[in-house]
Order: sequence, then C-alpha cells, then structure tokens
Amino acid sequence: MLLSFCGAAGTVTGSCYWIQSERCQFLVDCGMFQGSKTLKELNYEPFPFDPKEIDFVLLTHAHIDHSGLIPKLVKQGFSGPIFATQGTVDLLNYMLPDSGHIQEAEVARLNRRNAQRGRSQVTPIYSRVDVQNSLKFFSVVEYEKWWEVGEGVRARYWNAGHILGAASIEVEVATGKSNSRVSRLLFSGDIGPEHKLFHPDPDAPENWDYVCCEATYGGRGRTDATPEKRREILAEEVEAALARGGNLLIPAFAVERTQELLLDLSALFDAGRIPNVPVFLDSPLAIRATEVFTKNAAMLEDTGSSQDLFRRPNIRFTESVEESKLIARFNGGSIIIAGSGMCDAGRIRHHLKQNLWRRDATVLLVGYQAPGTLGSLLSQGVPAVKIQGEELKVNATIRQTDVYSGHADGKQLVTWLKDRRPIKAAIFLTHGEDEALAALRDDLEAEGLPPERIIIPQLDDVVDLLAGESKVQFKPEPHRLSPELVGGLDWHNDLAEFSLRLRDLLDSAAGDKARKVILRRVTRALEEPER
Repeated sequence: MLLSFCGAAGTVTGSCYWIQSERCQFLVDCGMFQGSKTLKELNYEPFPFDPKEIDFVLLTHAHIDHSGLIPKLVKQGFSGPIFATQGTVDLLNYMLPDSGHIQEAEVARLNRRNAQRGRSQVTPIYSRVDVQNSLKFFSVVEYEKWWEVGEGVRARYWNAGHILGAASIEVEVATGKSNSRVSRLLFSGDIGPEHKLFHPDPDAPENWDYVCCEATYGGRGRTDATPEKRREILAEEVEAALARGGNLLIPAFAVERTQELLLDLSALFDAGRIPNVPVFLDSPLAIRATEVFTKNAAMLEDTGSSQDLFRRPNIRFTESVEESKLIARFNGGSIIIAGSGMCDAGRIRHHLKQNLWRRDATVLLVGYQAPGTLGSLLSQGVPAVKIQGEELKVNATIRQTDVYSGHADGKQLVTWLKDRRPIKAAIFLTHGEDEALAALRDDLEAEGLPPERIIIPQLDDVVDLLAGESKVQFKPEPHRLSPELVGGLDWHNDLAEFSLRLRDLLDSAAGDKARKVILRRVTRALEEPER
C-alpha cells in the first residue's frame, strides 16, 4: 500500500494524497497550488497519477487549495464519486464555478499580452463547463458515520473546526487475504483553533497507524482571543484606519473569514463601538458563501437568534462589475471587504490599485499569506508592488492581525496530535512552510514522541505503508520540483523585486546623466559571462 504526497508537502497549498492499495486507488483532496509562479505552473502540468485509474476522492473541505483541481481531475477522465459533507458541497456549488471563471478570465488576459508579444496562447486549467460537469460526481456524507467508499476501504468524517463542512477523515484500508490486515489512517485536513466562531472544537478518535497532520502555524503562537477581545481588536483597527482619513481595505477569504468579519462588524455597529460607516462586500463568491452560511445557520454556533445574520442597512453587497466600480468614488471613510484573501486574484486587486498609493488608506490583512503572493509582499513592508503590470508605490498603512485565523496554532496542533495517540507507525507533517514544519517536529519531539516516527515528506515522496512499522520506507520516484522551489520564492519574484528596485534607483537619481550611468552598469553586468 503506497501513500504519495502529491501536494502540500514542503508548502501550504495543493493538498493531495494518493493512496494505492491492492484493490483500489483513491485521493484525499485534490487542491490547487498557490504562491510563486513556479509552484502555480504545476496546476497546468499533468497529474503524477492517471485520473482514469482513481476510484474515488475523499474531500476534507471546500477551500480551493484542497478542492480546486477537482474539475481538472474530471476533465482528464476521473468518473468516480467524490465524498464530502453537506456544508462542503453547498460551498463548492459556488466556489468551483467562481474558480472556473477566474481561470478563464486570467488566461484571456494573459493571452492578450501573449498575442502582443508574439507568444503562444495558453489554455485554461478548466472552464466553467468543466466545473458543472464535476459537480455531478459529489456524494454527501454525514459526520461520525462509517461509509463504505471503495473496495476494502471505509471512511468516517470528523469535525475539524476550520470552516463550514470541514473534516478530518478517518480511513481504514483492508489488505491481504480475506482482508486480514486493516491499516488505520487519519488525514487532519485543516485543523481549526479552539473556541472558533461558528464551530465546536475539532475532534477525532485515537489509536492510529499513520496520521497526516497539517502544520500551517507550527511553532507559532497566536492571540488567544475571546469573541469580545477579537471584536475589540477589530474596533481599534477600524477606528485607527478611519482616523487616517482614507478607506480601510480588508482582503478576505470568501468563506468563513468574510462571514466572521460581517458578524463582528454588525455587533460593533449595534453597540455603537464604531461609527456607522458604509461597508462594501465586493465579492460575488463571498455573497454566495454568505447565503450558504445563512442556509446552514442551524449548524453554526455563536450566531444568536437573528434571522439574517450578516445584513444591515450600511452593509452593501455589490455583485455586478458596475457596482464594484462605483466604490472608487469613495476616497475615504468606508470599509471594503473583497477577495482574494492573499490579494492574488479577485476584486481586491482593483481596490488596491485605487488605494495603495494613498497615504491615508489602510490595508488590514486578516489571514495566512503564502510566500510569493501579493499579500505576503505587502505584509513584508515592500515599498512598491506590481499589479496587472502596473507599478504602485505602497504609501498605505499595512496592518495585520491573526485573531481571525482559521488554523490551530503550534501549541494547539501539538495538543491535537497528543490526543490522537497511540500513533504506532508515523506522523507525516504536511501543509506547512519549512520553518513551521521543523518547529512542529521539534515541539513533538520535546513532548516525547520518537523522532524517527515524525516525518516531513517532500513533494512527490512515496511511502510504502506496509513495509514495516520499525522504519518509514520511501520509494525512489521522480519529483516535479526540487524542495527549494516548492516552499520559497522563485526567479519571477526576484525579477519583480529587481525591476522595482531598479526603477526606484532611477527615480531617485540626481539627473539623466546619473540614470545613464546606472543603466550602463546594469547592461555591463548582463553582458559579463556567467561565472
């Protein structure tokens, strides 16, 4: 029985596990890569498996880095069931079509530039038609109930406390004559923090052979905020932003983060804690997701008795492009919530172009920012960025808070794993950057877990799960990318930084003569033979 790490290994995105047993093959998640261009190019390349040979998919939750390549999987020949909770299916009925729209729009824009430069045309990863076809394959499962999902395989879904519908998935795989051996595996999905708004604390059984656990916030502590404390922090950020005189931009993930913000802002408005300024939710996907949350209100905690949780007179849902463009009339005094949460796509990029250069504007980052994304660059304090080929000075105030994170922090991950013991064979740490993965490994070792049983796999590593419990054995298989290209910045990021620094140097030069000297030096360096 083989376990292949086809994504989220040495990086946070692209979650995808491929399991091959004697009787079937299946995936846990089929997510899209995000971050550097080198990493995102994997979305266009062939899967490391044949989609036609995959019997079924177990899906942990709806976030695109866990679900975003399902339409591609179906497009390339997969025809089995995709098992997911009702909340996940409800969300993906909007999220996957939105992803298909983004693929088509971004490729159309890229192809216009390619045509001008004499380059070949690019085909979208998938279209909205492919998305609609893939939605036919979903099969709804309930929490805490066994499901016979494939030959010799059964699964049970447990609340993960991350977003609506999110699950950790318990899998039992029978092998050998008369199914004489049963291997128990647990895939954490994304684990939510304790006392998260809307959801109970994450849960799962104990006693495993193997556990694959996310490590997004490994080694990091976060602000342990009650709902009251979180709202106080948000109020302080809103008040400071409005005092600067400009708009407050909040790049937010459409699912969960947006709904948490809307609920907290409504509470602050009702309490008179912040002025009753206009709030624009400028994201068709977030609007649809908010409708899903309203539909599933009976499943949510901390929502009170309100029939309409997220609407009030000064919160305006702007769906059309025309409505979105009208927001540009507001030079200050408004709050704009738009996707995407990492600023890599969506309408937030338009609002950033309108506001980043303004000294009175504020950008509040409320979620994880993958390396190489625009949000990550802003969080690092870069002086300038490029958006759709246009250079922009970053004069706005950039703020960041972790009180809205949907992930358990390092200490909570350690507690979650300790509660899963005994873990007989190995813990695989995935879905994290190198530093977070190493920190979580060290914290687990400090708790007495044997170091040889804590494994940090690389992208495309393959493990033989039945080779013996004394030592994890990897099989020699080709890897699509070297580890240093998986988790960090690439040459595209280096080029963007170089061009911005060069432009800044030229702008600050004493005159045209000095600028010519700078350019001659750069040209000379380019002409020198590489050493």
